[in-house]
Amino acid sequence: MGRTVAALASDDLEPAGRRKLMGRLAGEVRDRGVGRLFRPGAALRWMTDAVTDVAPHIPVRDLETLRRHFPGLDDDDLAERLIRNASRATAGVGAAGGGVASIEWVAAPTLLSAPVLLAAETVAVVAIEIKLIGELHEVYRQPITGGVPERAMKLVESWSGRRGVNPLVPGVGVAAVLGTAARKELQKTLLSRFGRNLTTMGPMLTGAAVASYLNRRATRAVGDKVRDDLRKKPAPAG
Repeated sequence: MGRTVAALASDDLEPAGRRKLMGRLAGEVRDRGVGRLFRPGAALRWMTDAVTDVAPHIPVRDLETLRRHFPGLDDDDLAERLIRNASRATAGVGAAGGGVASIEWVAAPTLLSAPVLLAAETVAVVAIEIKLIGELHEVYRQPITGGVPERAMKLVESWSGRRGVNPLVPGVGVAAVLGTAARKELQKTLLSRFGRNLTTMGPMLTGAAVASYLNRRATRAVGDKVRDDLRKKPAPAG
């Protein structure tokens, strides 16, 4: 599932490719048993664990790579491009998930289809936003340091709080290191995102259009908030 989510986090996917990956992710989510999670609390715990599981697999480009991919842009223009691309990517996830949902509605969906589709879309959107946060830190010369699990933990906490990363103690694993308060913050933020993604289940293609719009707006808000926070912090000398 980590590899599928990492692929979905790419900002240059064609719609057909994104739909294919969303279908694969929905199958992987179903295989993990989330379709049996009818209680919101159980689904929320599942998504919290899933996000912490996939976070270390999310590819965050360093500044040199970003400069190579987007030549000729200053810091603020590059940050704006990343925010715009991430917003388009999550809009694409909403459209893809809504498209799948519309097919399910036509085919008289089972009760199992709703939690599977919602969980898949939520995890995919969170991964894109986490990648955006990591790359914004690179742009403003405040890269997230440490080993892979430690960096992933910091990104998850930053996403939960919608702020730039603050240094935390190193840990051996994301799920193990996140304290009670951090996990509650993550669950609270996921609950908000999960509720927003309920629009995916709207009848026919209406769900796809609404989910696309709401995802785009929410990701833009995340990117703007983190960028503004990073601008206030002095970049390290040199």
